Amino acid sequence: MNLEGKLIGNRYEILEKIGNGGMATVYKAQDTILKRYVAVKVLREEFTTDEEFIRRFNTEAQSAASLAHQNIVSIYDVGMENNIYYIVMELIQGKTLKQIIDEDGVLPWKWSLNIAIQIASALEVAHKNNIVHRDIKPHNIIITEDGVAKVTDFGIAKAVSNSTITAFGTTIGSVHYFSPEHARGGYTDAKSDLYSLGVVMYEMLTGRVPFDADTPVSIALKHMQEKPVEPIKLNPSIPYSVNKIIMKAMEKDLNLRYQSATEMLKDLNMALKDPEGDFVKTSSNDMAYTQRIDTIPEEAVKKEERDDNGEKEKKKGKIRTFFAKHPALKVIIIILLIILIPIIGFFGTQAILSAGRTKDIALPNFVEMTREEAETAAEEANLVLEITEEFSSEVEEGKIVSQDPPYTDGYLVKEGSTIKLVLSKGENIKIVPRVTGMTREEAEQAITAEELEVEVVEEASDKVEAGYVIRQDPAAEEELNAGEKVTIYVSTGIKQITMEHVVGKSEDEAKKTLTDLGFDVTVVYEEDTSKDDGVVLRQSLDVGTTVDDGTKVTLTVNRIEEIKNGTVNINLKSLIGEEIQIADDGITEIDPTVQVRVTVTSEGTEETVYNQEQRKDVTNLRVTVSGRGTITVKVFIDEVREAQESLNLNSENPVLNID
Repeated sequence: MNLEGKLIGNRYEILEKIGNGGMATVYKAQDTILKRYVAVKVLREEFTTDEEFIRRFNTEAQSAASLAHQNIVSIYDVGMENNIYYIVMELIQGKTLKQIIDEDGVLPWKWSLNIAIQIASALEVAHKNNIVHRDIKPHNIIITEDGVAKVTDFGIAKAVSNSTITAFGTTIGSVHYFSPEHARGGYTDAKSDLYSLGVVMYEMLTGRVPFDADTPVSIALKHMQEKPVEPIKLNPSIPYSVNKIIMKAMEKDLNLRYQSATEMLKDLNMALKDPEGDFVKTSSNDMAYTQRIDTIPEEAVKKEERDDNGEKEKKKGKIRTFFAKHPALKVIIIILLIILIPIIGFFGTQAILSAGRTKDIALPNFVEMTREEAETAAEEANLVLEITEEFSSEVEEGKIVSQDPPYTDGYLVKEGSTIKLVLSKGENIKIVPRVTGMTREEAEQAITAEELEVEVVEEASDKVEAGYVIRQDPAAEEELNAGEKVTIYVSTGIKQITMEHVVGKSEDEAKKTLTDLGFDVTVVYEEDTSKDDGVVLRQSLDVGTTVDDGTKVTLTVNRIEEIKNGTVNINLKSLIGEEIQIADDGITEIDPTVQVRVTVTSEGTEETVYNQEQRKDVTNLRVTVSGRGTITVKVFIDEVREAQESLNLNSENPVLNID
């Protein structure tokens, strides 16, 4: 039945189908009165003939409509028109948690914990209002675009009473998320929802459900009989406390499980603060007990029981009348029952026992096996393989890349279970296309068309127009595996740089500042004794001037010459031009009447450094002078004869010989 384009309830215009479920079809609709979009859930036709189901459906929907919580999808209206039973509810923009798990696989533990807290908060409110969901699963949890979890389908949950979920005449829900008591068809209460939440957390953090098999009956038996592999063994990154919370929520014994959503919420919040803490209490609770919560008035229950008893008495009267008219038939039926009951009981017992005696098999490690080896191992273990192929750069062609369930030492599966294997197709080699000279968009399209990743690096260029590829790495025609990266360098054009103020800075600091900006720096030197040595005196470009990258700039740096000492050797004998007399005692001397004076001119200032009228015992005169740079040394003999030379004090070991 397609309702698109129809108006139901004289109010809701059906626009399009947006989902299908086991009990209902969901449509997007517009509320023509309030002018808003809503979701309309329409009960499937096969359920509309069951009067008891319809009665309960309406009761539950009305009960769920009373729930108001940010993590529960709001129910606006419930109605029936032309044998169409529908619920009008809040329209949520987002994805189901199941879709997110299918797309992303294992989810981050903090994100998963946050979602679990929101679901538990929704259950806490529902349970306090005597409503048990009974179908908590990722399919019924919508994650909005803002990351808010919304629990839906409270409309098919049954208001808490002393009846069981099977009162509908069928079992509602998904067997992968059933609690053990639900799987047995027994009494289900708030703790059943907490078990299902534990399964949802398990799937979020491992990417798989704790129990899986080929048939719903086999899965249900596992919920009742088997202990799940601890999620931390499948995903070692799960914190210790989170692992304990999941295992406690999934306890088969109701008394060992969380007793309320409030209790579970406390541990979930604590796990965010202390993920490795040992605060989850797992010891048995001897004082635990089951509370009966009355949700149907006692008189109504008694009336229903009286009606049922009256109906039974009528049926019994008809049967007695029939056998009174046919006494021989009564004898035959009794004989047949005596013969058949033991036979039916025997074969029924055998069927039940054989269903529960499925052989447990140690899961083989198929990874790195060839396809033939895997098929042989599966045949020996009586397992069924489902093989798909993928490219792999790590596992050679023809060998198994991965398996699901993943191999864990000691992990058991049921005989006949299906194991999913991924077979390597080898490396997916791609040839790097030539994209140098293309526009950025053309290059990205060419690279992604080869199933390669693109990384874009922008770079200034005075040769390549902005928006075009300057170069690429790796080069064209090189081989890469699909999914590997090609880096393209895209021109932003000629880079513009702005001159900064560097006057007064040291030479090294100023050069680094301008070089880092992109200037080509030249340094010249000038002396200014009024400024510190080594600082910038002038810059050739004004502050704030914008020029092309690489522009030359000249810095004038102060260089004050250091005061140094030098030595002047004066050959007096040569300068005087007279013989040196040798006295009787062997001492040489010059004419005592000769005057000798030595002056030094430095930085325009003349200074006498030696003045002596007599000099004995020496043929050569050694004078020490000091100054900066080049100085002039003059030697005066009797103020008439004169010798003049220049001495550069900046040279190594400056020495001047005057003959």
